[in-house]
Amino acid sequence: MANQNLYQVGLTMIKGIGNTAGRRLLQSLGSAEAVFAEKRQALEQIPGVGRLLAEEIKRPGVLKRAEEELLFIEKNQLKCFFLTDNDYPGRLRQCPDAPLLLYSKGNFNLQAKRAVSIAGTRKATAYGKEQTEKLVAHLAAVLPDTLIVSGLAYGIDITAHRSALKNRLPTVAVLAHGLDRIYPQAHRQTAIEMLENGGLLTDFPSNTNPDKPNFVKRNRIVAGLTDATLVVESAKKGGSLITASMAFSYSRDVFAFPGRPTDPLSEGCNLIIRLNKAGLITCASDLMEAMGWNLPEEKALSPVQTELFAHENEDVDRICTILKEKGILHINELILNLDIPASRLPSLLLEMEMDGIIKAIPGNMYRFA
Repeated sequence: MANQNLYQVGLTMIKGIGNTAGRRLLQSLGSAEAVFAEKRQALEQIPGVGRLLAEEIKRPGVLKRAEEELLFIEKNQLKCFFLTDNDYPGRLRQCPDAPLLLYSKGNFNLQAKRAVSIAGTRKATAYGKEQTEKLVAHLAAVLPDTLIVSGLAYGIDITAHRSALKNRLPTVAVLAHGLDRIYPQAHRQTAIEMLENGGLLTDFPSNTNPDKPNFVKRNRIVAGLTDATLVVESAKKGGSLITASMAFSYSRDVFAFPGRPTDPLSEGCNLIIRLNKAGLITCASDLMEAMGWNLPEEKALSPVQTELFAHENEDVDRICTILKEKGILHINELILNLDIPASRLPSLLLEMEMDGIIKAIPGNMYRFA
């Protein structure tokens, strides 16, 4: 790799140089290579650097460690995104604490037109997993280019990734360690499957363990990469609320699924909704409407698509036919006019609403979309 890459990696290896100080050095000197080429006395004069940090920059071991990392990058065919590169993710670059360097593996577009982060508890309930799966499936049906970002953790995270894979949406996992390992190990196979249509991303070099503080740092990337962050389930305190708070601080849209007041795993969602830090959503349609994605020109659910789906499900076909003929009907009228068990109809109507085929109107009324 070119010397430029060596110095870019080296800049992140300097002890005491964080993202803020790194940006200051780049702004003052123009490039990572110039930072290492500058004389120590001149470095000391840069605001925020001083004598000790200038000595660290000049320490020979820094570039030696960077050379080792470059060998790891080449061997594993990783791609790097440096803050000043044209292909560095634009949404993330806007964040004041954006990482100087990202390491990635896989096949994905971080500049996707639409990107959503999905966060939630590691102890997800059946309800939380179901909501995640339905939301991702609906996004895939209407907006098949949407990028799904999460953290590969247990619970909601892994459900989001696996749902994206199932529905052929690109999905990226942001990791709290280097790309020489996968944590948790139980999700290794999913991580491998993601490399075909998505992949792995981190700002940590190899030999970095998944220590607890790293997950908080990781969360800022999850929040910064996307247009919106969605919290599905969360206790009153948890990593997903940190992600939501970071997204809010970046002036990104934040949404949450509400839950019962007595449910501990809904306390966090209910709290950020009550504090006006998150919009309330109950399905993908709510999210798309809030984001202005509900009527995309390139992929609206057309009547042709509806007919294709109708042939696969006679019940759906009959509901569509009667709503086209009658206009708006109460659920009880649908029960009377259709040969569908009353216990089955509400769930079927919900599925059709999620798929954008019908619209629910207050008062248990429905109409064809």
